[in-house]
Amino acid sequence: MITASPLPAQPVGVDWRQQWREAERDSVRLLSRLGLDFLAERLANAGLRDFPLLVPASFIERMRPGDPNDPLLRQILPMDDEDRLVPGFVDDAVGDVRALTANGVLQKYRGRALLIATGSCAVHCRYCFRRHFPYAEATAAAARWGAALEQLRGDRSINEVILSGGDPLSLSDAKLAELIDALDAMPHLRTLRIHSRLPVVLPARVDAGLLSLLGRSRLRKVVVIHANHGNELRLHNQPHAETAAALAALHDQGCTLLNQAVLLRGVNDSVDALAGLSEALFDVGVMPYYLHQLDRVRGAAHFEVDDATAVHLIDSLRTRLPGYLIPRLVREVPGAASKTPI
Repeated sequence: MITASPLPAQPVGVDWRQQWREAERDSVRLLSRLGLDFLAERLANAGLRDFPLLVPASFIERMRPGDPNDPLLRQILPMDDEDRLVPGFVDDAVGDVRALTANGVLQKYRGRALLIATGSCAVHCRYCFRRHFPYAEATAAAARWGAALEQLRGDRSINEVILSGGDPLSLSDAKLAELIDALDAMPHLRTLRIHSRLPVVLPARVDAGLLSLLGRSRLRKVVVIHANHGNELRLHNQPHAETAAALAALHDQGCTLLNQAVLLRGVNDSVDALAGLSEALFDVGVMPYYLHQLDRVRGAAHFEVDDATAVHLIDSLRTRLPGYLIPRLVREVPGAASKTPI
């Protein structure tokens, strides 16, 4: 396992916000950069209009040029498969809209509340279960967190708050500090959980300012990252230096590091891919947590893996890896009291 080390210095004048502004937003140009111009005729139409490409250069550098089946590219490239309407694949796949109890607050499970902190994210994953979520009306940032925080303040049964989105780490340090300080002041809260893709796709976001505000919080801190393939954490068969350093720095601030993955056809639906993911996670100090069956959101049907195959993959993984590297295979069922094991 990689030991903690200082964050690598960023080039002068270049920080995570600039890297975000310079992220690739043109699918044709991305394909040209990767030597895959022939795929341009298969780009999505409706998908591009509703949910445009967005991917930082840091993530692109981990893709394999010339490989149309690269597992990182498949996750972010809007292909014409997502323009097909498939029965059972809907806008609100996990019942988020029905579970909203105040601006940006979701309460599905006992003792926990989730805040939709923002609709922004540094990467647009094509299987995202919130790709159709009404962020404009339903984020906790509305009214400077007022409605969301008032609800949490008044419900002493809640001991854990989960920041989600979008991606909560897309907020500025000032906004995050305002929110975390307010949560710190609620004596019944014990745990702060942050779900974020940014330490993987834009590791520069884990900077001194973020580390400082996390370090001063009294709350137990859990950071759940999102990686679906070992190549997201590696470059040239070695741990990706910036991502590894970002994760080590979070660990140094007392954060427990877990990973949630989604089982995706053509990305990680093999024993080799799943084993490689668990091993790559362990190399950078992150424990596998959940392997989710695909949430059936409109536009993502081509990623679905059937349950029988999913169970076989997990069973095979058990013969190959120690138990602590086996993620729990689950599905989110709207209205259920917890994630549903498969």
